[in-house]
Amino acid sequence: MIVNTKRLFEHAYGKYAIGAYNINNAEQIVGLFQGNIDSQAPFIVQISKGARKYTSTIMLEGLIRSANEMFPEAIFAVHLDHGDEATCMDCINSGFYSSVMIDASALDFEENIATTKRVVDAAHPRGIVVEAELGKLGGVEEHVSVSDADAKLTDPDSVREFVDRTNVDSLAVAIGTSHGAFKFTGSQSLHFDVLEEIQKRVPGFPLVMHGSSSVPQEEVARINAAGGDLKGAKGVDATQFRQAAKLGVTKINIDTDGRLVWTRVHREYFRDHPAEFDFRPIGKIFMKEYASFIAQKNELLGSAGQLESVRAFLKK
Repeated sequence: MIVNTKRLFEHAYGKYAIGAYNINNAEQIVGLFQGNIDSQAPFIVQISKGARKYTSTIMLEGLIRSANEMFPEAIFAVHLDHGDEATCMDCINSGFYSSVMIDASALDFEENIATTKRVVDAAHPRGIVVEAELGKLGGVEEHVSVSDADAKLTDPDSVREFVDRTNVDSLAVAIGTSHGAFKFTGSQSLHFDVLEEIQKRVPGFPLVMHGSSSVPQEEVARINAAGGDLKGAKGVDATQFRQAAKLGVTKINIDTDGRLVWTRVHREYFRDHPAEFDFRPIGKIFMKEYASFIAQKNELLGSAGQLESVRAFLKK
């Protein structure tokens, strides 16, 4: 069942965070749905601009519709990740998405507000909720590329004004995470002091953490042992998710970790089966491994076991 994120966030706020997982193909979609059913968790399917171009929008939407029929007990939102204004409008007009993100964080404060408000004004009459971003995450992921010099934490003092003037439904905040597999180089961690100050300014308002893959070191080691060369890859400590959830984070984006699972499965399979060329056995392995990964991640987010409670909440 496709729902919008607003109701999901109402249920989750202060208790747990909902996993928002990027998908690109059939194997990811099947693994994603199975993992969330196995762990009994609500979730968010994220489609990026890159995914829309890679597989085509029509194909992705068709796959998600099929998964919705295959897994009728699933409760999830369909969300555009890091959209520019034109892509947001296209998704709003398509009638398929229940949520869009307008990422105008590269613009100055006033331009970010103006752009976000245009998207909100187009989305709300159609029952579509909107996520925006304030502050700049560093790192590289698909079309998003921000240098360390340009990255900046969200200013808590600007959040209330931004939310009031845009009427946005949730806000991605920069608190030390970054995109890609190379998030940290030392012992850095999340800036919970900044997050706490943001929550004080907008109590009860849903916050979002982008760039939150944990980059499991076991996955990195296995990839490298199978011929990879990921040196210095390091991500967010997943044990910090629950603390972030208590401070108002209701949605946590995870993309890179799924790519690492895909890479590890394929590298190890072809290393161990050098004469193999049929991709279907690998696809079956990946779907099972990805489902397991999703279920484990939901335990850390606190969303595991929440499905029936969410179902009852949505009926109110």
